[in-house]
Amino acid sequence: MEFLSFNVSSKSLTLKKRDALPKPATNEVRIKVAYSGICGTDLHILEGSFPCKEDGPLILGHEFVGTIDEVGSEVTVFKIGQRVAVDPNNGCNKCDHCHNANYHYCAYGGINNTIGIFKDGGWATHALVPETQIYLIPDEIEMHQAVLTEPLSCMAHGWDRINPVNVGNKVLIMGAGIIGLLWACLLHLHGLRKTVTISEPQQKRRELASNLDLDYKVKNPTELKEEFDLAVDCCGNAPAMEKAMSFLGHGGRLCVFGVANPKAKLSIEPFQVYKKELSIIGVIVNPYSFCKGLALVQAMSEQYLNYNKLGIKIFSLSQYKEALDALKKGDISKAVFKL
Repeated sequence: MEFLSFNVSSKSLTLKKRDALPKPATNEVRIKVAYSGICGTDLHILEGSFPCKEDGPLILGHEFVGTIDEVGSEVTVFKIGQRVAVDPNNGCNKCDHCHNANYHYCAYGGINNTIGIFKDGGWATHALVPETQIYLIPDEIEMHQAVLTEPLSCMAHGWDRINPVNVGNKVLIMGAGIIGLLWACLLHLHGLRKTVTISEPQQKRRELASNLDLDYKVKNPTELKEEFDLAVDCCGNAPAMEKAMSFLGHGGRLCVFGVANPKAKLSIEPFQVYKKELSIIGVIVNPYSFCKGLALVQAMSEQYLNYNKLGIKIFSLSQYKEALDALKKGDISKAVFKL
């Protein structure tokens, strides 16, 4: 087994090999990983600005798909050979939050127990996953597209949080990294056309956004002047969110989807919130929306999930330094490991 080991104390990655494959517990399956994505959250973990497992080695990677190659003795639904996508999040199923279908608020689950952040994940040839956290991939979905299910499932939750979003609404997307590009595609899928603006300071990323051919306006943040009904933050940058608040019209909403540094601060003018009836909406992970994420992959695959247009590049696990470097430089929008 080949895997990337993250040393929590030194914030360093090392490619390692293990002779014996891990054995699944009674309620787990072992997945032979096909594709595993690098998320912006992973970059924050590597730089030490996002919480993760506090001690010992960790295999990162919370966006991955593959084929089941061994099952635990109590696994009844899934079989060896099936293609599956992994939902890295769950809940304790005991607390009030879980009982109210809000496991993403759970102190012991949600973002506090994510596979690839607090438990070993998919930056490896094989991974162990509870049976309750895997989903069959429909035959018509390609595996390299299915690896986008996890981010799209988070966006499906975000879509539910910000609705209604009507055709004709003026929408500002802040950031043209992979999440901003996928949000642009999602809005286009739902019928929004010429009323969407993508704001991005980096020239390379503005070119990627333009290459999507969605007929959206792509601007440097310094060029923004008009009012918007909705602003979707996809960069986690507090100054950008502050600026976006000033562009919101009456009844406007700011959706905080990007992951900001936990120490970042946002200043707002309460009088403007009162006067304009503004709203700030947070979105965290993907509670019970993984099926919706798979459905989005199926609906978007042919027209929207083209790796070349989205700026996604495939790397081998041994090329992890090149992958991380390309992401940090902004040469690509996303890196995906092919195992």
